[in-house]
Amino acid sequence: MRQLDIVFKELDHELAGLSSGTVFVQIRNNVIGKFGIRHNPIAGKGGTFTAVEPGLSAKHREEFRRMALETLDHKRSWTHGEIAFDFAVRQGIILVDATLESNYNMANLMIRYNKPTYRKANSE
Repeated sequence: MRQLDIVFKELDHELAGLSSGTVFVQIRNNVIGKFGIRHNPIAGKGGTFTAVEPGLSAKHREEFRRMALETLDHKRSWTHGEIAFDFAVRQGIILVDATLESNYNMANLMIRYNKPTYRKANSE
């Protein structure tokens, strides 16, 4: 939880300039490694760039951080993966969708399941 809180503190200034995008955190051994924001801040139409919409307010950023922390309650037993938080402001309200992706490594499992006691139990 503390790590995700640090992520949102680090991204706070960037989020203040965005009204939509995806915050992602990549997890390995239950530790956040890489994190960032995927977004397209420049929107063009009819050959010109339009004015950039105002970003997330301080209240939006705090609500976003709180919702992201609550998402960790839904993470079960996996230690490797990614969490992506899609966010957008609509009619003055921040909307957040979270996608939790678990990753497993077969090489690690083969080491665990190739132990002699496992092989013996399966051969009987």
